[in-house]
Amino acid sequence: MLHLRGPVVIGDGQEVGEAWVVDGRITFDAPRGRRVAGQGELTGWVLPGLVDVHCHIGLGASGPVDRRTAQEQALADRDAGTLLIRDAGSPADTRWIDDRDDLPRLLRAGHHLARPKRYLRGYGRELDDVAQLPAAVVQEADRGDGWVKIVADWIDRELGPDGDLRPLWPDDVLAEAVRAAHSRGARVTAHTFSTEALPGLLAAGIDCIEHGTGLTPEMIAEVARRGVPVVPTLLQVAQFEAIAAQGEERYPLFAARMRRLHARRYEHVRDLHDAGVRLLLGTDAGGTIEHGRLAGEAAEVVRAGVPAAEVVAVASWRARELLGAPGLTEGAPADVVVYPQDPRTDIRVLAHPSAVVLRGVVVAGG
Repeated sequence: MLHLRGPVVIGDGQEVGEAWVVDGRITFDAPRGRRVAGQGELTGWVLPGLVDVHCHIGLGASGPVDRRTAQEQALADRDAGTLLIRDAGSPADTRWIDDRDDLPRLLRAGHHLARPKRYLRGYGRELDDVAQLPAAVVQEADRGDGWVKIVADWIDRELGPDGDLRPLWPDDVLAEAVRAAHSRGARVTAHTFSTEALPGLLAAGIDCIEHGTGLTPEMIAEVARRGVPVVPTLLQVAQFEAIAAQGEERYPLFAARMRRLHARRYEHVRDLHDAGVRLLLGTDAGGTIEHGRLAGEAAEVVRAGVPAAEVVAVASWRARELLGAPGLTEGAPADVVVYPQDPRTDIRVLAHPSAVVLRGVVVAGG
């Protein structure tokens, strides 16, 4: 049994003074007849476990990684307080993680779905014919955990100096693919940097947008009206200047676009927030970004002008609600993070948990 001395933050405007962990689950009723002392007590600001909604367990800079490396990735996220991950595309088989009580809970989106030479080599599942997308979406929905990931745009290198971000799929194929996913009970999210790919995604009824750097003011208003969440991935967008420098000699149009998106990244996120778009936090860890950096992504979103209290909510109980995962409710699995101060008033605190509790066990700190 574990005694959590709060404040215990349950959700927006909801706090209680204390809670207990009994048999790995949360209860707000003080257990009788059991003594709590020593290591059975944690004190501080208690939050539901953090959520990284754009993360890639099993993915490295060159593609899939071995099981040991994937485990190290998951542990880095866990020890930083990230206890629920929506894996937004991975070429590796990570089903074995479901059997590990010491690793974060994982919701998979299957493989990235892309086209040959229109995405990073070794990262996604490449479809030779655009007409294959709906069937591939069904396959990924059946092997995933309620999500499918489509790569909606990427640089078209075949255009030579005119190479720039271009949509990968015709609008009618996208619409059919989203319908196919919904028929299997899955939601669809899409990688998109450009503006050009977004009208087709919105018309298709996309459920979530990753990056979304090309959203115009009119599109932002439409996204807010529809309630489509956007994951800004500012840690990833911070790399756009370096990406532009690498490609500017061969692809000057692409480089110029990436620099524009990089320069306005904070203003863009602030515009999303001010318009009422539902923001989510994702690090895009895997590939070139280290795991365990959700607090860094949160700090970037605060730097963009989103209040710290909003960002903490997005990183915890609001993301859990969107993903259909329990937060701090009676009888829910005890996945909590404890902080020495309130991260809602100082976002820097989010990087320094004093204890991490997963499935009722103290796995870090404490």
